[in-house]
Amino acid sequence: MAEALATISQVQDRGMIQIRADLAQAGDAIAEAAGLALPEQGRITTDGNRSLGWMSLDELLLVLPRAETAEALAALRDALAAEHALVLDVSDMRAMFRIQGARALDVLAKLCPADLAAMPDDGLRRTRAAQAACGIWHEPGGYALIGFRSVADYLRDLLTGAAAPGTGLDPR
Repeated sequence: MAEALATISQVQDRGMIQIRADLAQAGDAIAEAAGLALPEQGRITTDGNRSLGWMSLDELLLVLPRAETAEALAALRDALAAEHALVLDVSDMRAMFRIQGARALDVLAKLCPADLAAMPDDGLRRTRAAQAACGIWHEPGGYALIGFRSVADYLRDLLTGAAAPGTGLDPR
């Protein structure tokens, strides 16, 4: 039997904080509280084990170790207390997967209607994996994919199936 195109794993130890605010007005406070530079549109900034991703004109997503979520949530809420903002722990709402290996992009190409090959190394793309909304960005050795936890089993099955040799775009 041929090897899988990529290794698929669900990540359990990551926290996620959704930040909604006027980024032009509150960006500096967010960056300081998150400990990361504010990402440009369609980008993600990463430093060590934290990432801050641009999700929309007024939305960012902070991805960090689960154990640091409560402290970061408090810091962000304090920093944005004077702003019209929403800071919400969405860790339990989201599921995260890693797609690792030399052919990780091939796996995602089977599922996503976006040209992920054209995405810059610091890019973050909101798209779909088959019928599920998701966000995708580069990580060392592959990609990270987040989606709603309510469709985590569906996403895991999709990714695992797309990684199986002899399916879809795989020429072997």
